[in-house]
Amino acid sequence: MAIRIHTLPAIIAPIIVGTCIAINDGVYNPVIVSIILICALLIQIGTNISNDYFDALNSVDTPAREGFVRVTSAGLISEKNVKKAWIFTFFLAILFGSYLLYLGGIPILLIGLFSIAAGILYTGGPYPFGYHGLGDLFVFIFFGIIAVTGTYYVQSVSTLSYFPLWFPPGTISQIALISSLSMATLTTAIIVVNNTRDIDTDSAARKFTLSVFLGQFWSKVEYSLLILLSYCTPIFLYLYFSFSNIILLPLITLPYGLFLIRSIFHNPSIDSFNRILKNTTSLTLLFSILFGIGLSGLI
Repeated sequence: MAIRIHTLPAIIAPIIVGTCIAINDGVYNPVIVSIILICALLIQIGTNISNDYFDALNSVDTPAREGFVRVTSAGLISEKNVKKAWIFTFFLAILFGSYLLYLGGIPILLIGLFSIAAGILYTGGPYPFGYHGLGDLFVFIFFGIIAVTGTYYVQSVSTLSYFPLWFPPGTISQIALISSLSMATLTTAIIVVNNTRDIDTDSAARKFTLSVFLGQFWSKVEYSLLILLSYCTPIFLYLYFSFSNIILLPLITLPYGLFLIRSIFHNPSIDSFNRILKNTTSLTLLFSILFGIGLSGLI
C-alpha cells in the first residue's frame, strides 16, 4: 500500500520512450536501461512512501480522507518505520545511481539529487510544494521531460570516455525533448485525477493543490487538455520529422482517452475516481509502448 504499485507505470512509461529513441539512434544499452529503471522506480517508491509519511505528519491524511489507504495515517505501519523505509529506499537509489553518475558525470549528479530532493519536498520540508499548487509542475518536469531525456542522455553519453561536467554536444536529442511532452502531459493527468478526487479533503486540511485552486470543473478541463495534448506529439513528429506513419500508433488509444475524459465529467464516485486513476496510468503505459514502437524505427 505504501509503495502504491498502481502508480509505478507512470515512471516506467517515459523510460520506455527514452529507450526507444536510443534504439533508433544506435546508442541503446540494456545494462544502463536496467539501472535507470531500478533507480527511477526506487525514487518513485521513496517519494510515495515519504508522501505517505509527511501527509500523516502534517495531518493531511485524516479518517475523512477518501481514496486509497495510506499506511501511516491508518496506523498500519508506525511513523518511525515508514520514515526508515523512505530513507532506505532513497539510499538504495543513490547506491545504484553511482554507476550512472560514473557514466553521466555532473548532469546525472544534479538530476539525481534534484529528483530525490523533489520527492521529499513534495510533501515535506518547510514549504511542501505539493501543498502550494506546484505538484502538477513537478510531475510534468520530472516524470516527463527529465525522465525521457535523462534516459536517452545516459545511454548516449556512455559512448564517450570522459566524465562530463555538462551535457556534451549531441547527448540531448531534439526528438527526446519533443517526445517527452507526451509523457509529461499523461503523467500529469494522473496526478490531476488524484487531486481532483481529493479536492474537498485537501482543502479542509489546507493542502492547496492546483485542483483546489481550480475547482472540480476546471480541474476536469485540465485533465481533458492534458490527455488530448499527448496525442499532438506523435502527429507533430509525423508531420515535421522523417518518421513513418508507424509513429501514429498511439492514436489507437484515443478512444480510450476520450472515454476517460467522458468518465471524469460524469460526476464519478470515489471508487470511480480510483478506477479512472488506474485507467489513466494504464493509458500512459500503453501509449508509451505504441509510441516507442514508432520512435524505435524497428518497424
